[in-house]
Amino acid sequence: MLFDTHAHLNAEQFNEDLEQVIEQAKQAGVTNIVVVGFDDVTIPRAIELADRYDFIYAAVGWHPVDAIDMTDEHLQWLEELAAHPKVVALGEMGLDYYWDKSPKEVQQEVFRKQIRLAKKVKLPIIIHNREATQDIVDILNEEGASEVGGIMHCFGGSVETAKQCIDMNFLISLGGPVTFKNAKKPKEVATEIPLEKLLIETDCPYLAPHPFRGKRNEPGFVKLVAEEIAQLKGISYEEVAAKTAENAKLLFNLP
Repeated sequence: MLFDTHAHLNAEQFNEDLEQVIEQAKQAGVTNIVVVGFDDVTIPRAIELADRYDFIYAAVGWHPVDAIDMTDEHLQWLEELAAHPKVVALGEMGLDYYWDKSPKEVQQEVFRKQIRLAKKVKLPIIIHNREATQDIVDILNEEGASEVGGIMHCFGGSVETAKQCIDMNFLISLGGPVTFKNAKKPKEVATEIPLEKLLIETDCPYLAPHPFRGKRNEPGFVKLVAEEIAQLKGISYEEVAAKTAENAKLLFNLP
């Protein structure tokens, strides 16, 4: 039982062999996938996949890199989509100070609007953070995001930051980087943070785990993430798989 809490099966990298990728995920033990839409192209595709496959769910939000393109109509659209029975979270949303397409103040405003919407529709949020940790923590605090909680997606921060996020009702999601030899922080987080506060993800087609680093990632590879966490914690793979799946179902309010 593996739950990939963050996948982009709606990406064009899967146009040619989606059915095969999904079959391989099932064979690896993946029982649930959340497909994340983050703009006006990927959101409809995420909904379409959730409608087509009973074990796929959708998250919808607006990516910080494209914050400058988000309109009030888009926000209204997200609110309407939040009522869809298979939309389980809003996101990914957050801040990305690595790319400079959208000014910081625009990103922050769009982030705040989406947090407020999540509180209105009572859905957890999925956080994208790149080189913006302190501003993200501050905004989550200021906007009272702990009311809905959510996921620190593909977490790459310190144990201390992870604990701050957990105090705000967020779970810490680890992906492919935890398997990289030089990934000091993710390995420390996997070791130190209690299993009941962890989730696993692929962020496919990006960030494939070792030994597939640099290649296309896919949901079936989430097994390698669970195996690495089990090794770091000195517990069984089965325990990691079962507990992280249980954590995800509780967060997403799934049976």
